[in-house]
Amino acid sequence: MDKPLLSVITVVFNNAKGVERTMLSVLNQTYSNIEYLVIDGKSTDGTLEIIEKYRDRLAVFISEKDAGIYDAMNKGLALAKGDYIIFMNSGDEFYEKDTVKEVFASELGADLYYGETEMINEKLQSLGQRRHKAPANFTWKGFKYGMSVSHQAVFIRKNLVEPYDLKYQLSADIDWILSAAKKAQKIVNVHQYVAKYLVGGMSKKKHRQSLVERFAIMRKHYGLLPTILNHFVIAFNLGFYWLKYRKMND
Repeated sequence: MDKPLLSVITVVFNNAKGVERTMLSVLNQTYSNIEYLVIDGKSTDGTLEIIEKYRDRLAVFISEKDAGIYDAMNKGLALAKGDYIIFMNSGDEFYEKDTVKEVFASELGADLYYGETEMINEKLQSLGQRRHKAPANFTWKGFKYGMSVSHQAVFIRKNLVEPYDLKYQLSADIDWILSAAKKAQKIVNVHQYVAKYLVGGMSKKKHRQSLVERFAIMRKHYGLLPTILNHFVIAFNLGFYWLKYRKMND
């Protein structure tokens, strides 16, 4: 498996502004063994016309109504044939053209590869590294204080992943990564930026619901009492982060 097949899945709905940038970041990768799947939710804003420009380079293209982002992502999972899976949804992108090649060159045969993520705003300006820096050695237990590894910066062996749990509308990706990481025997830190993440998604717009879901997911994986105690640490870290950057901006 010196050159495994990577399934890259992009989910999009009415994002003509960002979809081409995302698609080109995938299609222009120097790593050759990629199948690209684009799952559209029946866009009406010009997104389909943009996708059509590159349709002959897609392994799978679907445009139909869905029951939300995770339903669309499950459609992609069901059709993916790769040895590994990564989601690069509309608005996000691989960090560099050589990113995929460098990830697989870092070490052979991992169950899960992960790296760092850079945040960008709607003007594509860098906001720097995520608040949760990727840990030196990631295990599923590391999510107890927050999502330390970004969804866009994780390559997971396909036989370890399950469909997203649709009872979570905003935070199913946390449950999805945790469930896979529990099964992973070999997890590799690639020690580089993997993705650029566009901030301001639905989990930010519906923050309260996102927090409720995250608590339920943490309780599922870590138990009730540890989750309550861990949230005191999370609250402290958030407060420290806010004060630190407030002082920097004063």
